[in-house]
Amino acid sequence: MFVSNDKIPTNLLILDSKNYDKWHKQMKVLFGYQDVLDMITDGITPLGKEATAAQQAKFKEDKKKDYKALFLIHSCVDSDNFEKVGDCDSAKTAWGILEKAYAGVDKAKVVRLQTHKRQFELLQMEDKEMINDYVTRVTRLGSQMKSCGEAVSEQNFVSKVLRSLTPRFDNIVVALEESKDLKTMTKDELQSSLEAHEQRMDERGNDKAKAKVAFASPFQREEQEIEREIAF
Repeated sequence: MFVSNDKIPTNLLILDSKNYDKWHKQMKVLFGYQDVLDMITDGITPLGKEATAAQQAKFKEDKKKDYKALFLIHSCVDSDNFEKVGDCDSAKTAWGILEKAYAGVDKAKVVRLQTHKRQFELLQMEDKEMINDYVTRVTRLGSQMKSCGEAVSEQNFVSKVLRSLTPRFDNIVVALEESKDLKTMTKDELQSSLEAHEQRMDERGNDKAKAKVAFASPFQREEQEIEREIAF
């Protein structure tokens, strides 16, 4: 598929009843890439009766761009949506019809965003959860909020993680708050510091376990000897 010698990918997202939000974003990028975005936002300025030659030339060029934008819309909708816009004489009209048809998508996004925000505030690290797993959960929820129109800043992400860790991270949280500027800390820096602390705690736990076994072994052997003597 070619338009003005610009190759258009053949695997573009096709609008159906479930993917309008993603399709809307992709199409705006495509319009910009094909230099026809103004046809969607502004449309074509009507040509006056006493238009100059320059105005007539511009109108002709704009009309070509409008057909190009309309062709892109036609090429990226399923049969049901084509029925809505197939008879439109301008890209702006077709675009407006689809926006109106899927206006409920924006309302649904608002509801989903409120749900995700509540979940984000209530999210807490579980007792035996690893830092990487917890950060992944927070990141995933942040991505869901972003898809609904509200991004989580690095500062909010860092603050959220620090205040929702389990008590075993209290020492590192205090240390970070005292030694680091949390306003400039990135989530990658935070995760790296927490994982290093987590690794040190695990290593100490293993050392203590080994030491306990080493000290306990003589006593265990003595108890076994006593048990054998009693048995005889």
